[in-house]
Amino acid sequence: MTQKKAAGRKRLMDELSIASRRYMASYALFNQALADHLRLHPTDLQCLNLLGLEPGPVTTGRVAELTGLTTGSATRLVDRLERAGYVTRERDAEDRRRVLVTVVPERMAEFGEVWQKLNGSWYAMFDAYGDEEIALLTAHMRRTVELSAAQVERLRGGEL
Repeated sequence: MTQKKAAGRKRLMDELSIASRRYMASYALFNQALADHLRLHPTDLQCLNLLGLEPGPVTTGRVAELTGLTTGSATRLVDRLERAGYVTRERDAEDRRRVLVTVVPERMAEFGEVWQKLNGSWYAMFDAYGDEEIALLTAHMRRTVELSAAQVERLRGGEL
């Protein structure tokens, strides 16, 4: 790589670093505002989001896996969601020792309505992009999810 090309790449990476820090901060603040609006903790909001993507009821252990929380913290999170009326707990019919966490469809519909009201602006923002650019953004987001999960595991394991 030539010196000029290397300098250009460094400038782009510096810009990307600044933009990504602003992006992450803006999303965290948006998540907090939405959680406040719904009277939820931000982690509880994201757990509901993830539970909505699951094909059916899950164990509290699965909630811990989805959120990266310890099982004790996941249990307290499920307690809060149950008190707020978003989930119920039921014994597994096949294994009575297991307890399944099930989303309450009516409450999830309310949650979905809020997202629906906000989604129009998000979709309009992507109108400026072509299909290939959207595919690139989607691939980037998937890779970011994988990298973030690995980094969370690393941090929780005491590594830096």
